[in-house]
Amino acid sequence: MIAQSFSIFILFLGFLFSSTESLRFDLQSGHTKCIAEDIKSNSMTVGNYHVQKHDENIPLPDSHKLTVRVTSSYGNSYHYAEHTESGQFAFTAAESGDYMVCFWLSDHNPAITATVDFEWKTGVAAKDWGNVAKKGQIDVMELELKKLLDTVNSIHEEMFYLRDSGRATILAPEDLLREEEASLIRWKPEILHFVFVIV
Repeated sequence: MIAQSFSIFILFLGFLFSSTESLRFDLQSGHTKCIAEDIKSNSMTVGNYHVQKHDENIPLPDSHKLTVRVTSSYGNSYHYAEHTESGQFAFTAAESGDYMVCFWLSDHNPAITATVDFEWKTGVAAKDWGNVAKKGQIDVMELELKKLLDTVNSIHEEMFYLRDSGRATILAPEDLLREEEASLIRWKPEILHFVFVIV
């Protein structure tokens, strides 16, 4: 019973700490919109963006093309694209902190509005598991186990990150957990044995 409750807790944390953001917003000419995400160091992040076309047969006018920049909280630039209608970025975060994506349109008279679709994935969600399976012709079960192992490792790293950054107050202290649950958290191989028994 305890082991089953713990496995549900681990899966919940995996979904919680894997972040995917997808949104659509309007951007007026001469204005900037920025979106920030708190990313821990050594986490993979991937973003895709494009300006919506009202008619696919008509090319996008130059007035609707974006300038996009991705920077860290320390001012390091990870992506820059000027005068583009679509693009993508991918990088592994070098330092923990807020990473910001800013979109802007050049000033235009009369004012225009462009609709931007933006998707941002971090952590486990940023990995392209479908291509991993295609490249190596990996068995479906093995692929699922690799995903689960990556999720467990990500949760483990996130727990240390939260503890070190002082944000761990939202989690129950380890001394409040039962002795069996505490030993599962401290000893990752036992968690993997549990996973193999279930599968």
